[in-house]
Amino acid sequence: MTLKNNLDIVDLSILNIITKNARIPFKDVAAEVGVSRAAVHQRVNRMIDMGVIIGSGYHISPQKVEYTTCTYIGIFLEKGSMYHTVADKLKAIPEIVECHYTTGQYAIFIKVYAKDNEHLKEILSNQVQKIRGISSTETFISLEETFKREVPVNA
Repeated sequence: MTLKNNLDIVDLSILNIITKNARIPFKDVAAEVGVSRAAVHQRVNRMIDMGVIIGSGYHISPQKVEYTTCTYIGIFLEKGSMYHTVADKLKAIPEIVECHYTTGQYAIFIKVYAKDNEHLKEILSNQVQKIRGISSTETFISLEETFKREVPVNA
C-alpha cells in the first residue's frame, strides 16, 4: 500500500520509530519493522531526499546553555507585503528560533530564547522593534514547556 508522497507502511513504521528515538540503531529499527538494516538505511536516505525527514543532529536544552527565558512575540506589520523583508531581518537575530507568517491578529509570530528578562528587553528594544516595517509587538513569556513532540506518524 502506497500513501501520500510515495510513503508505504514500512516507511511510516520507520518514521514512527525514529521520531520517538532518533538515536536508535538501524539494526534495531530493522528488527522491529521486519526488514534488513540496509533497507532501513536506503529508506531513510530516500525520505531525506524527498524532504520527509528534515534536519538531523541534536536538540540542545536552552536552559542548560543559560537561555532561561522562552518568549513568543506577535508582530504587527505596517503592510503585509513587508513580510519577506521583515522575516529576512528577523532571521539575522540568532535568539529567534522560529518565525511563522500567520493569519489572525499578528502577521508574524516568533519564538525567542533569551538569557533573562534584561536580555529579552535588549532583543526586543534594540533589534526586533527597530526593524523597518514592524509597527508593534506583543510579547508572551512562556512559564514552562509542558511537552514538545513531532507530528504523529501512524503506520
